[in-house]
Amino acid sequence: MPYGYNGQLLRVDLSSGSTSAEVLDELFCRRYIGGAGFVAYYLLKELAPGIDPLGAENKLIFALGPVTGVSLPGSGRNCVGAKSPLTGGFAKSEVGGLWGAELKHAGYDAIIVEGKAEKPVYLWIDDGEVSIRDAGHLWGMKAKETEQTIKTELGDNLIRVATTGQAGENQVRFACIVNDLHNVAGRGGTGAVMGSKNLKAIAVRGRHQPRVAEPERVKELRQWLLAHRELWASFHELGTGAGMEAGMVSGNLPVRNFRDGEFPDAQGISAEAIRDTIRIKMDSCYACPVRCKKVVKVDDPYFVDPAYGGPEYETLASLGSNCGISDLKAIAKGNELCNAYSLDTISTGDVIAFAMECFENKI
Repeated sequence: MPYGYNGQLLRVDLSSGSTSAEVLDELFCRRYIGGAGFVAYYLLKELAPGIDPLGAENKLIFALGPVTGVSLPGSGRNCVGAKSPLTGGFAKSEVGGLWGAELKHAGYDAIIVEGKAEKPVYLWIDDGEVSIRDAGHLWGMKAKETEQTIKTELGDNLIRVATTGQAGENQVRFACIVNDLHNVAGRGGTGAVMGSKNLKAIAVRGRHQPRVAEPERVKELRQWLLAHRELWASFHELGTGAGMEAGMVSGNLPVRNFRDGEFPDAQGISAEAIRDTIRIKMDSCYACPVRCKKVVKVDDPYFVDPAYGGPEYETLASLGSNCGISDLKAIAKGNELCNAYSLDTISTGDVIAFAMECFENKI
């Protein structure tokens, strides 16, 4: 087996309540690499044409790359895919955080979820041991409540949880999957697929680092990146959302469904404005010193929970400039609500902007 892989795929059939491990051979891993490659392979191979994206025949796939879970910056990524209930086509969404690395440490390179449970369940993976558990008491909970309840129930605060909220449960077609409360597989409606299968969450705990071919070289690379802070200092300082005015000038910033080419308050909803007003810290993904993720807190005129992170560029644009909103606290609250309910902030903002334009035109 190539270094960086566990060589195992977990297949979960929710209809029968069974789980099984399948071997991923070296040739397959080298050919498809992992992540989006694994997702594309299994969706194209195993899904029949014309299936209902919200039916039991659809498959929800979580896949890791060879670097996921290795102690290097940028190694916290994983890919989620399915047939999209939003577009009817291929959907994949990339997400950072800690969950993907935890899955690698638990012994798996991918999970394929198929079928549909008769009642709400969650999946518990503990160092390769897998069980399907009742989630009736979790159904209807927001992301934070779900994560806290599972950690308390299983007695381990280091468990990583990927979940969908009420939007996924109700099969909103742009519902997403949230892990670590503010890392989101946002695009394509994968949360709706998760909800359609009565799967509330996947909780993971792993304790084994992946093998690497040259551990000392990995250590050297990590130290080199730490020593060259100038390569990532600006991203640490601001994250995404810097230079909103430049985005407006270049035509990339959506303003009222691109009807307007100018948003005078662009700088007021930028990463710089967040830093100077409501940001309390920067957070990171697994083993990453860049720490590019904003964490915000607002107490007035409404409370914004810092557990849900803070708005990144796409959220600032979709819930902000595209809706003509320049109230930074309101955008931050919108971001919190979307993460709590598992709504894609991009699609949510665009739907709101569409409704606003319809109202303006008396449609």
